[in-house]
Amino acid sequence: MPLLTKLKFTGTVTQLLLRPDRAGGFEKAPTGRIALTLAGPKGDCHTGLTRKSDSRTLALYKRNIDIRNVRQITILSEEELRDVAEALNVPAIKPEWFGANIVVRDIPDLTLLPPSTRLQFPSGATLVADMENMPCKQIAEAVAQHHPEVQFTLVKAAMHKRGVTAWVEREGDIKVDDSISLFIPPQRLYAHGS
Repeated sequence: MPLLTKLKFTGTVTQLLLRPDRAGGFEKAPTGRIALTLAGPKGDCHTGLTRKSDSRTLALYKRNIDIRNVRQITILSEEELRDVAEALNVPAIKPEWFGANIVVRDIPDLTLLPPSTRLQFPSGATLVADMENMPCKQIAEAVAQHHPEVQFTLVKAAMHKRGVTAWVEREGDIKVDDSISLFIPPQRLYAHGS
């Protein structure tokens, strides 16, 4: 019996973005295609089988220890970006300001996808959603370069709307306008969580 359940709806890739290195800023630039390897998107600064531990992993590790890179890709939703812009009363929040690699539409509540959800593209390329990507000071500063008035309210407005991070399970290419099939793991709550 398969562990994952295919959802009845599909999403669509609307934008793809890359940044070759972290020098000179946070924002990524549009591209028409991304080649995924097991290390991540070719030509992007977040590619790698490993990464350094950081503030997100302090409960487990000291900073700058090599750990598995489950943050190879950032996926955002057009609909959630629109929600954040409306909450901040600005015309738009561009995905490059949030460090996106992939922007999608028609995936309801993208940021709330359960960890281990698979996103599969026509080439066979498959991503595994790791977890929600929390808004942070870095994106607040990136957005404030365009809308200075929201620097101190952006994190609250973007909570549960900044998409998910993911890692590559199967290699392949992704193109703008590709469809996305979703496969979710069994849904149950852990009774002993906080």
